[in-house]
Amino acid sequence: MNIQTAESIDISEYTNGFGVRARAASRILASADTGAKNAALSAIAARFEEQSDVIIAANRRDLDASRLNKLSPALIDRLELTTSRIVAMADGLRQIVALPDPVGEISELRTRPSGIRVGRMRVPIGVVAIVYESRPNVTADAAALCLKSGNAVILRGGSEAIHSNLAIAECISDGLRHAGLPIDAVQIIDNTDRAIVGALVKMSRYVDVIVPRGGKGLIERISAEAEVPVIKHLDGICHVYIDSDADRDKAIRVAENSKTRRYGICGAMETLLVARDVADDVLPELARRYRAAGVELRGCQATREIIADALAATEEDWRTEYLAPILSIRVVDGLDDAIEHIETYGSAHTDSIVTENLTRANRFITCVDSSSVMVNASTQFADGFEYGLGAEIGISTNKLHVRGPVGLEGLTTQKYVVYGDGTIRA
Repeated sequence: MNIQTAESIDISEYTNGFGVRARAASRILASADTGAKNAALSAIAARFEEQSDVIIAANRRDLDASRLNKLSPALIDRLELTTSRIVAMADGLRQIVALPDPVGEISELRTRPSGIRVGRMRVPIGVVAIVYESRPNVTADAAALCLKSGNAVILRGGSEAIHSNLAIAECISDGLRHAGLPIDAVQIIDNTDRAIVGALVKMSRYVDVIVPRGGKGLIERISAEAEVPVIKHLDGICHVYIDSDADRDKAIRVAENSKTRRYGICGAMETLLVARDVADDVLPELARRYRAAGVELRGCQATREIIADALAATEEDWRTEYLAPILSIRVVDGLDDAIEHIETYGSAHTDSIVTENLTRANRFITCVDSSSVMVNASTQFADGFEYGLGAEIGISTNKLHVRGPVGLEGLTTQKYVVYGDGTIRA
C-alpha cells in the first residue's frame, strides 16, 4: 500500500469509496459461516508471525519519526511493537477463533397464545468505523473482532503509526484472500489528512457506528462531530481504594501493579485512595516502591504527613488521567468517603477495592457506577483479552448499547424473529 497525500484526492469521494466498499462487503460477511471467518483469522495470525520482521521494521520507521517529533513516552510505549507484542496479537486472534460465534444465535424463543414463536437473533451491526491513535495492535484486534462478529470495518489509525498499520493490513488482506472472504471487509485508510476523520464520522449512509480510541481531544472531537452513534470513553481516571480491612500484602501488590505495570494504558490507576486507619501502615512501603519505579507522588495533606517528599495535590490532580509515572494519593475516612470521591472525580472506567470485608466489597461493587468494578485485583486487568473476549475494540463507558471492554457480543445487535404456521392475527 502507498500512503496517499491530501493534495491527490477529493476527500468526500475518497471516504465515500471506503463506505461503498465496506457496505458491500458487510452484506457478504453477515452471512459468512463460522468456518470461513475462523480460517481467515487463523491465516492472519500465522501471517503476523511470518512477517514479524517486516512489521517491526515498519514500526521502527514510525518510532523514529515519533521520537523526532518528540511524542510523549506514554504514546511511544503504545506505538512500539516488539516480537512478544506481535506474538500476543497473533494469540489474541487465535483466542477469538476459539470463542463461540454469536452471529445467528437465537435466544428467548417462546410460544405465544396466538401460536407464533417469538425469539431474538443476534446479528452484526453492519459497518464499523474505528478512529484511533498510536496503538498499531488496535488494527489487528479491531479487524479480528469485526470479522468474527460479521461486520465490515474501516480503520483510520494515527499518522504516527501509518507504516505499522499498513504492514499489519497486508497480513490481514492475505488472510481474507486465503479464506475466500472479501478483502474490503477490512479497509485501512492510507491517508493521514485529519479532514478524513471529519468526513468519516458524517457517513451515516454507510457507517453504522464509530469507535474512537485515543486521547481526550480526539474523542471529544468525534463525539461532537459524529452523525452516527459513537461507542467511547473519554478518560481512564481509575482508582484503587485500600480499605481498613485490607490484607496489607495484597493491598501493596495491587496498588503497585495498578500503577507501575504500564503507565500509558487507560486501565492504569491514576488515584490511590487509602483508609485513614491503615494509611500509616501501607503508604511508607508503597512510597518506597513507587520511588524505585520513578513515580512522582502528589498527595493530600494527610498523605504528605506520611510521605514527606510527596508534592501537594491540586483539585485538578484528582481529575487528571496522567498516562505517565505520576500518581495522586488521598487519605479518606472510609468506604463512603472513597465512593464519594470516585463519584465526584472518576470517569466510570475502572475502580478497585482491596478488602477482606465481604460486606464492604459488595457495597463497593454495587455503589461504584463504573464499567468495570474490581475486588482485590489490579485495575490493569481492564482488558478484553484478560476478560476472555479474545481482544477488545475499545472500552466503553456508555450505558447504551454496550459497556466495558467491547468484544464480539458488543459488536452485534439483535432483531426479533417470528415463526408461524400460516398463523394470522385475530
